[in-house]
Amino acid sequence: VQLVESGGGLVQPGGSLRLSCKASGFTGFTFSSAEMAWYRQTPGKGREMVANINRFGWRADYIDSVKGRFAISRDNAKNTVYLQMNNLKPEDTAVYYCNAASRFWGQGTQVTVSS
Repeated sequence: VQLVESGGGLVQPGGSLRLSCKASGFTGFTFSSAEMAWYRQTPGKGREMVANINRFGWRADYIDSVKGRFAISRDNAKNTVYLQMNNLKPEDTAVYYCNAASRFWGQGTQVTVSS
């Protein structure tokens, strides 16, 4: 399985970004059968799950620090999962990773929130 993230970058506090993760190469199962998640990691800290979404797209969970600001969604027809990030804060600065089925990882995309 290959996961390719995009959409990261530099944004000012209060700004927005939308991350995308395009999945391909599923063998033995399909994108639509996989729970998807976004994680983030900062230097010297472990990787933490930011949000996850069930295979149907109707249930999502978030860490407390992003509730009300971030929204995870998926388009099973496009094999893509998204993370809409609004009202970004400097503490959201991290490398963001896409995860599929708790097994497969993307290469990560850098998000930097700074004035």
